[in-house]
Amino acid sequence: MPEPSFLPPAPSVVLGSTSPYRRELLSRLKLPFEVAAPDVDETALPGEAPAALARRLALAKARAVAARYPEAAVIGSDQVADLDGEALGKPGSHDRAVAQLRRMRGRTVIFHTALAVVCAARGFEQADLAPVRVTFRSYDDDEIEAYLRSEQPYDCAGSARSEGLGIALLEAIDSDDPSALVGLPLIRTARMLRAAGVKIL
Repeated sequence: MPEPSFLPPAPSVVLGSTSPYRRELLSRLKLPFEVAAPDVDETALPGEAPAALARRLALAKARAVAARYPEAAVIGSDQVADLDGEALGKPGSHDRAVAQLRRMRGRTVIFHTALAVVCAARGFEQADLAPVRVTFRSYDDDEIEAYLRSEQPYDCAGSARSEGLGIALLEAIDSDDPSALVGLPLIRTARMLRAAGVKIL
């Protein structure tokens, strides 16, 4: 009789992020998962382009958590807003958010959402970028203030929270992965998790 073949168990899933937005998005895939803080320095390197920064940080976050959960498929993600090649990070304060939104009105900003999946035990590592082109309306200062009072998006890259009232500041969104702007490109996430051996459907 032939020897029975045994497939290695599918890896568990760990989200290497404490972002509530990414946690909510990942939950849409109906997979059990854990959450772990990656504890990664997010400072840009000298001269580092926004897309390269986002990709490097996504990989660094996934690798950092995979070192603690080597059997798991670990998801790392990062988002950097790109205005004419300049990285716009999380504002962190009302005044900085006002300044960012004033600069972006009437302009197109690329939100580089990077994704990485690492499973150390399987030697698996993939990373990808989901760029989202966002065109902002020519809104006025009163609209900026109303939006910031309502949403307080101080933990969002470029002060943009499109899943809430921030959508009213926009003219158009162009993306091939609809959830990327919120913080986790789920089409790419599902693809990478399948490649890492995680069964989704």
